[in-house]
Amino acid sequence: MTRLSEGAIKALSIGDSANDSVLQLVNIRKIDSTSGPTRFRVMMSDGLHTLSSMMLSTQLNYMAEENILVPNCICLLKKHVTNILKDKRRVTIILEIEVIKPAEEVAGRIGDPTPLAEGLIKGPQSAPVPENRPPLLQQQNRNEGQKSFSRDVGKKTPSAMPSTPGGSSKVMAIVSLNPYQSKWTIRARVTNKSSIRTWSNARGDGKLFSMEIVDESGEMRVTGFNQEVDKFFSLVEVGKVYYISKGSLKIANKQYTSVKNDYEMTLNGESSIIPCEDDCDVPVIQCDFVPIGDLESREKDAVVDVIGVCRSVDEVTRFTTKSNKEMSKRTVNLMDMSGKLVTVTLWGEEAEKFDGSTQPIVAIKGAKLSDFGGRSLSATFSSNMMINPDIPEAHKLRGWYDEEGHAMDGQSVTEAKGGGGGNTNWKTLSDVKTENLGHGDKADYYTCIATIVYLRKENCLYQACPSQDCNKKVVDQHNGMFRCEKCDKEFPNFKYRLILSANVADYADNQWVTCFQESAEAILGQNAAYLGQLKDSNEVAFDEIFQQANFNTFVFRSRVKLETYNDESRIKATVMDVKPVDHREYSKRLIISIRKLAAQSQLTIYAK
Repeated sequence: MTRLSEGAIKALSIGDSANDSVLQLVNIRKIDSTSGPTRFRVMMSDGLHTLSSMMLSTQLNYMAEENILVPNCICLLKKHVTNILKDKRRVTIILEIEVIKPAEEVAGRIGDPTPLAEGLIKGPQSAPVPENRPPLLQQQNRNEGQKSFSRDVGKKTPSAMPSTPGGSSKVMAIVSLNPYQSKWTIRARVTNKSSIRTWSNARGDGKLFSMEIVDESGEMRVTGFNQEVDKFFSLVEVGKVYYISKGSLKIANKQYTSVKNDYEMTLNGESSIIPCEDDCDVPVIQCDFVPIGDLESREKDAVVDVIGVCRSVDEVTRFTTKSNKEMSKRTVNLMDMSGKLVTVTLWGEEAEKFDGSTQPIVAIKGAKLSDFGGRSLSATFSSNMMINPDIPEAHKLRGWYDEEGHAMDGQSVTEAKGGGGGNTNWKTLSDVKTENLGHGDKADYYTCIATIVYLRKENCLYQACPSQDCNKKVVDQHNGMFRCEKCDKEFPNFKYRLILSANVADYADNQWVTCFQESAEAILGQNAAYLGQLKDSNEVAFDEIFQQANFNTFVFRSRVKLETYNDESRIKATVMDVKPVDHREYSKRLIISIRKLAAQSQLTIYAK
């Protein structure tokens, strides 16, 4: 028979430590709320006494909803926090619990426990002490079959919770906050802080900023408006710990936050934020990393945390939005130990500053999942990106990649359903034909190493609309003006655009491909404006550029699709990206292929 931790219930009732106690669940009851998330109240037994003033934290609701926690099951209480209500009663919030013996394997209730005397539950009001477990990172798997995991990243050696400045209120855990409390103070670390954003509409002008905070129990999003921006924005620094009190709590709008909390906080005129010097036991950030291979099973627009090696990175591209705002973006391909890759889009300053040349470990908290081209991710303004974070997952991933992962081709979940991300899905030109790529309902994407055999320079340049977002061909009006039918305007000038038809070949086959502006410029080594000028002024020099481009070898990422024109079907291959050959990586990939072929040959010999 399983032995329960006798005396644990009494310790819990007076706010003492009861971590790693073995308890039996006696009863569990759902508490519905019209203005907040559903809560579950539980009664636990240690064989001597029962205690009913216990509740599951909302992130553990699934254990009740999925019947993981049922009466008579034996549990290991791993982590909890004690709150004191206005009438001085203590309520224990369960933050982490594990079922070590299911109810069907237990022969009913253990012992003859009696309800703990009410007098023991009440006591002098004192600061609650969140219980901390020694490990740096705390596993929060729902069961062993699940691959996703949760981490309190960078948590240091725990110490006793200090009292608040002035001692006017009690330090509480983030997870225990709700809109019905008035006097509370939390101690939390700022993990992310936005820039000041402004707006102007018919109701007036305004400004706001938001930040994300974390303590050992959970995380929360905090927003300040107008006067609170002036008061707190310059005070708050990312990475620092603060006492925060008297904010307004409301149900979180999940559309605007990736933080895993049912509530969010708004700063007001009574709010207080005071720096805290003793920050040793407050975690740096909380992550719930999802393996890249599991992204295909997640819903579109889900917000997830991922970690991976930067396998490849594209150059920064700049564009103008419809509101005439200049923006920049960059795509990065991440790979984890599942051998899967995903394309992540970075924006703005992060895109400009990112350096993937050393293939760093990249962890992103709060990336938005898209179904564009299979599965891809976007690091939004509220995401938190960390380069080479000092966490076990990063060290383990680095060791794996340096030892064996660097030689893997990997399979991109971004390309898996016809998308166009990542330099993966390596094929020979012969494979493209024999595997009938492009014959399905959606286009196929592949990567190959091929050599330029012939470039068709006739009609490779055209005069296009000079507008920023328009590349349509213009019509010469023969009066010094050029008309764009799409824009319905005439312009005194134009810009040159490239459409280059090329024949490329590898050792197995050849293929005609179409290269547009960026890829054509990469092949020719010159921009379209210079080529257009050269074509009009020095045709010999123009031809020489095309001659020099022949017999150069590149890595091509191409899109292939069966198209029908005038009742005739043919495969059209379009080059999406052109890069020089990285011979070091190419050689590693060839070595892996040789080893695979050698292993297959050995198996064939043994079979005979």
